[in-house]
Amino acid sequence: MDPKAEPPILVIYAHPRPRLSRVNQPLASALRALPAVTVHDLYARYTDYDIDVVEEQRALARAATLVLQFPVQWYSVPALLKLWMDEVLESGWAYGPGGTALRGKSMLVAASTGGHADSYGPDGTHGHGIDEYMLPLAQTAVLCGMNWLAPLVLHDANQVDKDALAGHIARVSGVLGAAGVATD
Repeated sequence: MDPKAEPPILVIYAHPRPRLSRVNQPLASALRALPAVTVHDLYARYTDYDIDVVEEQRALARAATLVLQFPVQWYSVPALLKLWMDEVLESGWAYGPGGTALRGKSMLVAASTGGHADSYGPDGTHGHGIDEYMLPLAQTAVLCGMNWLAPLVLHDANQVDKDALAGHIARVSGVLGAAGVATD
């Protein structure tokens, strides 16, 4: 690899109903256009939920930054993304004895929620801030020896206007396009 080239970025995109997506589908399309970014659309690749663990691990090994892109569903990640994590981030490869494949890489979450931002807080409908719902992902990064980057979350995805959506896409694209994203 050219030492001056941007570090490769792997986006794991998981939206179970992308045709209905107002936020994640346009974001995934924009990220595909960035240099050094590869987008794996889990629901398009694995319609049968039979994940090619070896291929996914190879892609992760080449990447400097892992981006998990998804709509928050029931305070968590979509089912196929959870399965991907369970199978691909296996002991002895991603963590545990001999599990050093991801050490020193970075993890970023680009997520959307259907709820308003103020519904995520101690006095909101959900009773907790969005960062608390991201804790299992942050801990996964720590367990794998990865650098956890602050999540980029767009709330109110079902009602967001085109300017807010464009701003979110620009913000995520900007973070991924910035030099040094792997160590932020």
